[in-house]
Amino acid sequence: MAVSLPGLKLKNPVMPASGTFAFGDLPENFDWDQMGAIVIKTATRHARTGNPKPQIALLEDGVMNAVGLTNPGCEVVASEKIPALRKKHPDLPIMASVGGESVQDYLEVAEILASAKPDALELNLSCPNVSEGGMTFGIVPEMVEEITKKVKERVDIPVYVKLTPNVTDITEIAKAAERGGADGLTLINTLLGLHLDLKTRRPVLGNDFGGLSGQAVKPVAVRMVAQVKKAVNLPIIGVGGINSAEDAAEFILAGASAVQIGSMAFHDKLAIKHVVDALPGVLAGMGVSDVNDLVGQWQSNKA
Repeated sequence: MAVSLPGLKLKNPVMPASGTFAFGDLPENFDWDQMGAIVIKTATRHARTGNPKPQIALLEDGVMNAVGLTNPGCEVVASEKIPALRKKHPDLPIMASVGGESVQDYLEVAEILASAKPDALELNLSCPNVSEGGMTFGIVPEMVEEITKKVKERVDIPVYVKLTPNVTDITEIAKAAERGGADGLTLINTLLGLHLDLKTRRPVLGNDFGGLSGQAVKPVAVRMVAQVKKAVNLPIIGVGGINSAEDAAEFILAGASAVQIGSMAFHDKLAIKHVVDALPGVLAGMGVSDVNDLVGQWQSNKA
């Protein structure tokens, strides 16, 4: 079950998606040792209160959110949140998430977070719920390449780029991140959506539009992981609608070396534990003794 990625030596390939458990706010009965790593909530240059409420809407097959990157600012995260996590769980790999409203923001936030010595950074170039930065940069290959390259010049830890699915060709964005020197990729972030209340004739979310995650997006995420795996030579962390160990295995088969779990935690706070516990049996049923041997091994019906 062990997986080795740039900066991340994982005892298993399962971790929470950024924002799922904020900066370490896990359920009291959660066994931290079950996780391969922890990915903390995106930090920005200055504190953000987020978007108008409601920020979350639960659907039958997913979750709509427009939280808006609520966080205390990168200096607090670097001086308080990351050190507290490191002290409490010294052997757990930590990935810090970088957000910004400008190129300069990304560079400053990356430097400040890197100073706290997380094991890796994840550049959030894909959030659809902020008016500036985020997905605005992530849909333009040239911007993805530029930000990735400049961040890599400023920090001495591995950098993963989180990709938005809200593009015409995900492989062009992935190639841009690779040209910029990314050490790995995370995909996908949420799909931009709109959920309307028929009685009020208004959006359910306070921000009108929001990001769709959960089971509904899984086929899109698996497809994009498979496409990107063939297009670049970077390790991929797959995320998007993983509700079971079988789902995790499907992402790995498509090309992901590790996976992140997000929306499932709304329905099952111990989702990560349940996936980790069941994954060895799923792999054994597939005739796989080492999870690394399954990465990208799907075969096309058209071959």
